[in-house]
Amino acid sequence: MQFKEVVGQQELKKHLIQEVEKDKISHAQLFLGNVGHGGLPLALAFVQYLFCDNRNSSDSCGSCPSCRKVTELQHPDLHFSFPVVLTSYKKSDAALGHWRNQIKEEPYFSQNDWLKRIDEKERKPIIGTEESQEIIKKLSLKSYEGGFKVMIIWMAEEMNTVCSNKLLKIIEEPPPKTLFILLSEKQDQLLQTIISRTQILKIPRINSDDLTTYLRKDQTVSLSNIESIVARVEGDLLKAKELMGTHRELDENRELFIQLMRVCFKKDVIPMLEWAENIASISKERQKIFLQYSLHMFRQSILRNYTDHQLTKVSDEEEEFLSKFAKFVSGNNLNDFMETFNDAHYHIERNANTKLLFTDLCFKVMRFIHFA
Repeated sequence: MQFKEVVGQQELKKHLIQEVEKDKISHAQLFLGNVGHGGLPLALAFVQYLFCDNRNSSDSCGSCPSCRKVTELQHPDLHFSFPVVLTSYKKSDAALGHWRNQIKEEPYFSQNDWLKRIDEKERKPIIGTEESQEIIKKLSLKSYEGGFKVMIIWMAEEMNTVCSNKLLKIIEEPPPKTLFILLSEKQDQLLQTIISRTQILKIPRINSDDLTTYLRKDQTVSLSNIESIVARVEGDLLKAKELMGTHRELDENRELFIQLMRVCFKKDVIPMLEWAENIASISKERQKIFLQYSLHMFRQSILRNYTDHQLTKVSDEEEEFLSKFAKFVSGNNLNDFMETFNDAHYHIERNANTKLLFTDLCFKVMRFIHFA
């Protein structure tokens, strides 16, 4: 993978290139951030640049033997460790074929995506004790091609305690020209002794303009809908792709939201109960997406009210509705709206009775909407 294939993250690309050019590569680095921000693609592009025989000032060449080996994930000095279901795979190498296929098909993926690929029962994966022994063994050997040996540990927070402790010494005092890249979303689940031995590189949200440019490659979705999606996902490409993949549901979410606000404004109890029953019948994932969409619409309403809608990012259809609705969202009721819809999302994840939950939500909205 080349840097040009990584979405956004221009400053980090420059930083990693400078590390290589100045020969000041920290031997253990922790790439910390949401998987949707692109830590793994960034790590792969960094390694390809490091191994490239003909790199330039901005990227690897992409065509030399080393670049081709990294692209195919077949370079003998590039090693991977990642969570697996121990009842099916004792070590990462046993699932390496799945790993290569996943990255080739889509390098931006979540642990849940990975789990669906390797285990039909979707049992919890970990990086176990035997994996630490395999990592030490691989890195104790000489480099095949005379340069760096690289170990990428994806979802490093899934290392069990024994595995983490066994790796402490080699992370602190690795063999010459050895590079550890640990990728993690949850710093608080890593051993502090591991963290203290790494240089932390925080992977920020993808810039909105970069994300918009990338998503515009899909010409089946309008620019206004793309801008609406970008405004909701907080720089997370995975979340954006999820919403892009269900862009037909954008219209459904908008209609559900409009219906809810109208029946609550009119205080029509029977239609309110019918609305609650209707949304209770759809999947919980779609219910959660609807609640996230609603939070987005409340935020856009406030922006429209207080910035003369200069900062709003909504579709044409949403703008038409907000031109009439936004005045009913103000500082008097915004916190109530946000707290209620966030709480509903929380309780759905914990298997609440959705019919009761959405019925209660209707009556709360009915009260809030008249407090503007």
